[in-house]
Amino acid sequence: MKHKDELDILGRKVTVYLPPSYHLSERHYPVVYVHDGGQLIANCQNYLDRLFREGLLTELILVGVHTDRRTYEYTPWVAPALKPSFPDFGGQGKVYIHELADQVKPHLDQRYRTLPEAESTGMIGGSLGGLVTMCTAYWRADVFGRLGMLSPSCWYKGLMDYIEAQPAPASQSRLYISVGNREGFYKHNEQQAMVKNILRVCQLWQDKRFPDQHLLLDIEDGGTHDLMFMTQYFVKALQFLFPQSSDHSVMYSASSATALAQQLTPSDRYAIPGTTTFVMRSKQTGLEYQIFVYLPVKPPSAEGYAVLYTVDGNAYFGSIAEAMRLQTRHPRGLLSGMIVSIGYVTDEPFVSERRFRDLTVPDIQSGLRPDGTPWPCNGGADDFLDFIEQELMSEIQRRYPVNPQNQGLFGHSLGGFFTLYTLITRPSLFQTYIAGSPSFWWKDRILFDLLPALENTFAEQNVNIHLMLAIGTDEHQSMLDDTRLFYEKIKPYQNTHDIRLKHIVFEGEGHMSVLHPLISPMIRFMFAQEGVKLYI
Repeated sequence: MKHKDELDILGRKVTVYLPPSYHLSERHYPVVYVHDGGQLIANCQNYLDRLFREGLLTELILVGVHTDRRTYEYTPWVAPALKPSFPDFGGQGKVYIHELADQVKPHLDQRYRTLPEAESTGMIGGSLGGLVTMCTAYWRADVFGRLGMLSPSCWYKGLMDYIEAQPAPASQSRLYISVGNREGFYKHNEQQAMVKNILRVCQLWQDKRFPDQHLLLDIEDGGTHDLMFMTQYFVKALQFLFPQSSDHSVMYSASSATALAQQLTPSDRYAIPGTTTFVMRSKQTGLEYQIFVYLPVKPPSAEGYAVLYTVDGNAYFGSIAEAMRLQTRHPRGLLSGMIVSIGYVTDEPFVSERRFRDLTVPDIQSGLRPDGTPWPCNGGADDFLDFIEQELMSEIQRRYPVNPQNQGLFGHSLGGFFTLYTLITRPSLFQTYIAGSPSFWWKDRILFDLLPALENTFAEQNVNIHLMLAIGTDEHQSMLDDTRLFYEKIKPYQNTHDIRLKHIVFEGEGHMSVLHPLISPMIRFMFAQEGVKLYI
């Protein structure tokens, strides 16, 4: 792409990049309009030239459209600024798009050898540029039929209501969307909803029968709202919007490809018999989870297997699975049950950044963590619970014969906090809750503030809840005190209705070493029949 023209079309500056073969042929070319002056083009100009020359990308005319008023021209309607010191959003997006369609494009179609039809005319933008491109699907699909939205600002006020009220985009359009699943993580305003809203937009389009083969959502695991990721997906957008073959991708292809790769890649690692893993991506947050499953050798009862769900699967799934294998072997051993552990796509036992996100309620932490590192993003417990309840549990029930009336949850440390938070806020989601060394300290001991809701639950009729609290004597004294206090407050409900409570303190164990001594009592608490002697 050595040749480019700088033009002024009725006051609108554009930069036109011509493909390598343009001056060597009489061909006509598709055209893609790129917002923000074509910065995305300039960022990978040599790479695009290589792809064009090697036949790896359809040759295109690329047009960088300049603006010095992006918050006015890239927004669909007036909206308040995100910060008091910023100007409000101007809402002139429709005027801008009509200008491109009715003035800029006709001029370029006359000047260059273009393919002027909508199916040969694209538009790509990032952030607010992605937002106005998304709106173009509703405003001018007659002109722009290939739309690439890179990290589109779907947090914009009123956008979701607008899209819900509209029919699906024109079925002949091709739509590409990319987003990093860490976008909005560290925001404390509307931008927190970035990923969730993008996923919701794609789901709405699917629900309204937009063709799957014309829509591609790419999710970058760990990706943030930065130009480096938008540039990376700019090329992918061009390849999808102007394909060279009929081999089209489908929505959520990123997660599908990950799962397929795991199925097809051989491994010589040791694997615990009776276990399997698979990857799921949350449809609400775009975050990936590694799911670890232990399936017993013995067949299930007529009701199905009891299931113990755990968090932090990377850290202790293997230990729990081995304990289940050993203690269920004898005919009069522990009853067979399934273990489903939720972890992350990594070989590390813990992923602090994800744990703080998934296992906590929102809180502002000042200073540094005790180990001297910054506090990770937090406060995603409800999103994580939605994933478990609405996506994971239904997938497990689809794959395996399980008993939905006999399910438990185990977590340790922050996972223990999460387990108790789940018990308080969604007491009917599980029947058994096991909290090891729970982090009562989180958010100024908010679990004690929420405790009246649990007491109200316990006071109801026909309550079926079993709760075990466990901790080591060598843990921090405040954790020992809080665990004991929490138990004492709910102890009066012991054996009322079908409430079963247990508090265990392991002598000589610390915050991490307590995990293994806890496993055997924990799985008996979950799977054993009370009063029945076990041969374990």
